[in-house]
Amino acid sequence: MEDLYSDYDGKTILVTGGAGAIGGNLCRKLSELNAEKVIILDDLSSSYKWNIPQAKNIMFVKGSVLDDEMLKRVFKEKPNYVFHLAAHFANQNSVDNPETDLMVNGMGILKVLEYAQLVDIERFVYSSSGCGVYGLDSKMPFEEHDTSISLHTPYQVTKLIGELYTNYFHNLYKMPIVNARFFNVFGPGEVPGIYRNVIPNFFYWAMNGQALPITGDGTETRDWTYVDDIISGLLAMGVKEEAIGEAFNLGSAKEHRVIDMANMVNELTGNDAGIRFAERRNWDVKCRLLSSVEKAQNVLGYKPSMQFEEGLKSVQQWFDGNWIDIQKCAEF
Repeated sequence: MEDLYSDYDGKTILVTGGAGAIGGNLCRKLSELNAEKVIILDDLSSSYKWNIPQAKNIMFVKGSVLDDEMLKRVFKEKPNYVFHLAAHFANQNSVDNPETDLMVNGMGILKVLEYAQLVDIERFVYSSSGCGVYGLDSKMPFEEHDTSISLHTPYQVTKLIGELYTNYFHNLYKMPIVNARFFNVFGPGEVPGIYRNVIPNFFYWAMNGQALPITGDGTETRDWTYVDDIISGLLAMGVKEEAIGEAFNLGSAKEHRVIDMANMVNELTGNDAGIRFAERRNWDVKCRLLSSVEKAQNVLGYKPSMQFEEGLKSVQQWFDGNWIDIQKCAEF
């Protein structure tokens, strides 16, 4: 896929939610690929200035995807590509705040699509959720054609709404959209917090000498996918003509048990507090998550390569290097 990346040379690229863990890594890579300008639009609701990549060709704009003035400002730059990563994240947060979830994930993408329609974009890539758009009635490993309308959190509902809107703009206006379905993304750059993912939270608690709380019995599996593999898939979605109008799973296509992950984190950090078990959350009904990435492999050339334990080691290194800032910003 590396040969395709030259398409980003000299281009203007808008990344909504670009200050987050996935967005920050994507923007850093786009900057290295000699994009003329990488515009980050982010309201810093779940990210921090110190974690935003710095480069001459990266421009940060603090603002929400719900703010028309901010959207006018960034689309005035006439981006060639839009990567829409901004979101109200994630399941528990949406259960606690369903109206905010609908506004940010529903109205937010609609607004961004409307502004994107006014400029001549080469590609609009939307970050959906592979953990969200498949239900208990979907067969595993999850394949792109087998989505569900029987979902269990507002976040899952609004992520599916986002795909429906991108498909609508593609069908009616021929907008060149692609839907990326992420599976359990992890890697450097994600600050822990009450509504954040389990891996950064486990590292934070382990480094503070706390027992790691497992909701369930630990035999539950997740398809943890390293952020660099996700970035490779996103970049290919932006340039592969065959991707237009399609949805793709971006996962590792491997299952790892939660209890095994917790034990790895404790071992890496030297945490002797062990683990503790808590009641499974009522919306957490999927005991297994596993993606099929065959379509992404065939169309995008997607090949997830990071070994899980090596990915965990890279997270630990990032925590070690940014521990003071992480401690200041972690919100529980």
